[in-house]
Amino acid sequence: MTAREHEKPASPIEAAAGMRVVSINAGLPREVQWHGKAVLTSIFKAPVEGSVKVKRLNVEGDRQSDLKAHGGADKAVYVYPAEHYAFWRAELPGVDLPWGSFGENFTTEGLMEGGVHIGDRISIGSAEFAVTQPRMPCFKLGIRFGRPDMVKRFLRSGRTGFYLAVTREGEVAAGDAVASIARQALAISVADIVGLYSADAANQDLLRKASELSELPEGWRDYFRKRLWEPDST
Repeated sequence: MTAREHEKPASPIEAAAGMRVVSINAGLPREVQWHGKAVLTSIFKAPVEGSVKVKRLNVEGDRQSDLKAHGGADKAVYVYPAEHYAFWRAELPGVDLPWGSFGENFTTEGLMEGGVHIGDRISIGSAEFAVTQPRMPCFKLGIRFGRPDMVKRFLRSGRTGFYLAVTREGEVAAGDAVASIARQALAISVADIVGLYSADAANQDLLRKASELSELPEGWRDYFRKRLWEPDST
């Protein structure tokens, strides 16, 4: 079955579910000191005004620092739900958390990890996107918050956000609605993938489905194929 055969058209309810972009955030690489070493990072992003061009590999005014770990067609745009900010304000009292604090390009409403499926296709403004994978944080998230434990806390929370591939270049502005173009009938959510990454022994059926999901980047599928033969013991 092809990827397109997996898809089903968006219903009117899905297309009018109140999903929108709250903020568009961008930032260029900067050098910072971390544990006595100079590190180049693009984790520091700030909201931008007006319409922003979205290209195949990134958002206008934004650029990834380490292309071995970040960026590329499968990780062109990082989305983080605005709904998670209340949790982090409680977890990190006294920390200023403007939109873009987690390095996201799009801060959104109505797009939660449990309801967004790998391979879902959406439109925002004149651009179109496909959901590709969760965000797995690196040590630079710890740099952003000045605390090395932030990576573990982020993963443990399950509030990872997710990446989009750009399937049609266009322009996007804060306030734009997010419309569903097609939903994946196989319905493996971003949250499912995060759960499999964390502990997969009890989820062998889902693990097998994820390992065969063509919309998921090859690196993820290869990891899950290995987990089929070497499941976690916990």
